[in-house]
Amino acid sequence: MIPADENLLLERQAWLQSLASERRLAANTLEAYERDTRQFLTFLAGYAGGLVRLDNISSLRPADLRAFLAARRKEGAGARSLGRHLAGLRSFLRHLEKRGLVNAAAAGAVRSPRQPKSLPKPLTGSQALTVVNVSTQMHDEPWIAARDAAILSLLYGCGLRIGEALALTPAAFRGNPKSLRVIGKGNKTRLVPLLPAVDDAVQAYIRLCPYDLPENEPVFRGARGAKLQPAILQRSMQRLRSALGLPDSATPHALRHSFATHLLGSGGDLRTIQELLGHASLSTTQVYTGVDSTRLLDIYDKAHPRA
Repeated sequence: MIPADENLLLERQAWLQSLASERRLAANTLEAYERDTRQFLTFLAGYAGGLVRLDNISSLRPADLRAFLAARRKEGAGARSLGRHLAGLRSFLRHLEKRGLVNAAAAGAVRSPRQPKSLPKPLTGSQALTVVNVSTQMHDEPWIAARDAAILSLLYGCGLRIGEALALTPAAFRGNPKSLRVIGKGNKTRLVPLLPAVDDAVQAYIRLCPYDLPENEPVFRGARGAKLQPAILQRSMQRLRSALGLPDSATPHALRHSFATHLLGSGGDLRTIQELLGHASLSTTQVYTGVDSTRLLDIYDKAHPRA
């Protein structure tokens, strides 16, 4: 039970619902923000000596937020988790500020923890293709095997996020389309080319799927006909990793990293790759230049006679 009064909890619930319906945040992000704010309110109750109320939120100081982050760090939270904690709290406080209930200045005065530099871990081209091809043999139900192959093809062939692929509808694939209209983070729409091989994989799944697929509802379904959940695909990828001897970094999202890295390695320009990935900032896309440089140096070290 969250130690906060009813009014504050209702506002928190309204905020979470707006993140899901208006900003279309991924389910994992919503779950993390719910957990982060629950932990913060529990922490703040120690200051308030009872239920946390809007008055307590309104009187927050930067020192209070820093104390919460310090407490989470002592519990083992890393820089990425702390950064997400702060991002979630800022979003919640901005929601309350827009409602005229608090002043969100305290959150803006706290600097985000410095994030460690880490590079994406893409698969090689042969590994990515093997993952997509072998997925057609990893389930006893042919339509489920075809479904997983279609989704993995979209992740690698179009550079989609899992949530973006699972939100696609049958209407998106009608009439032999040359591109897909994808709704990404922040409800932003972009067009990505649809390779014939990827379209073929999706059409194979649609032909085999035993359920009715209304035009404007998600095309990818679970075993019982409901909308497919990301965790199901992640478990399928886990089985593929085991069967193919791939590292733990070979996740569904790694196929999106592979899409970007292989495009860059084949001469694609950063601006185009940024548009295809749906990145708001070019600096986000530039991380793949580091991946490509690392790969080139690795090849040099292994292949050059004087390396």
